[in-house]
Amino acid sequence: MRVIFMGTPDFSVPVLDALIAAGHDIAAVYCQPPRPAGRGKKDRPTPVHARAMQLGLEVRHPSSLKGKEVQEAFAALNADVAVVVAYGLILPQIVLDAPRNGCLNIHASLLPRWRGAAPIHRAIMAGDAVTGVCIMQMDAGLDTGPVLLRGETPIGTEETTGQFHDRLSAMGAPLICEALERLDSLAPQPQATEGVTYAAKIDKAEARVDWGRDATEVDRQIRGLSPSPGAWCEVDGTRVKLLASRLAEGHGAPGEVLVAAVPGALTVACGQGAVQLLRLQRAGRGAQDADEFLRGMALPAGTRL
Repeated sequence: MRVIFMGTPDFSVPVLDALIAAGHDIAAVYCQPPRPAGRGKKDRPTPVHARAMQLGLEVRHPSSLKGKEVQEAFAALNADVAVVVAYGLILPQIVLDAPRNGCLNIHASLLPRWRGAAPIHRAIMAGDAVTGVCIMQMDAGLDTGPVLLRGETPIGTEETTGQFHDRLSAMGAPLICEALERLDSLAPQPQATEGVTYAAKIDKAEARVDWGRDATEVDRQIRGLSPSPGAWCEVDGTRVKLLASRLAEGHGAPGEVLVAAVPGALTVACGQGAVQLLRLQRAGRGAQDADEFLRGMALPAGTRL
């Protein structure tokens, strides 16, 4: 098929590669404009932009799709279908209608659960046992279109958003290729009206850990916000990001470092239960496993975070 690809972050790159490997003709790649990044704050192309340039594909990065000129240029590509994966811009109806077979979206949840911006974060933070990927025919609503294909997978008890993000991206790539191959025979299934939830964009105010909460909630918060924006706490006035954890045995005052059952382990009491912190990062430094972190920042039993 002649495909317009629309995506921006790392999550989208394996899908672009899979479409090319399957023999589809990529008419153009749409992504978010380059943004200032790094110490020099120079404009840096998005991961999809960078990959498309490596592949010699035409790249377009309008700041909006609402202008008549942009819409006409989109329609002039004469595409069979548009594949949309974490693109980041609203598609007006005239854009949705331009490809002969419309626009297909790869959404990282089992719709109608977790419509919206942060489905992976929210699934982990809510303690969902299972989630997955849906191939959806896009309409004007927020992730409300009918579903063509879906694949599901369990969420590991110690899995972070970053790790699960990579797994779902790898799931979505072959699933969209299957959807395109079977497009004429697939019957779009309307989403259920029950069980709708919304995955609101993550607010940085959600990232500070409240050790008075149940250990299960703290563990989900740490894993759900890793690697970005990263749950955090303070140690003697120093901000420390908490990037991986697991539930642990122990009890004490909320935020109290407990006696380590295993050398190099870092276990912290919560309002009920405890969590073992597996990976941490001090401000201005790289991420470290707990044993390495403790060699540079001693946290003896009884320390309060």
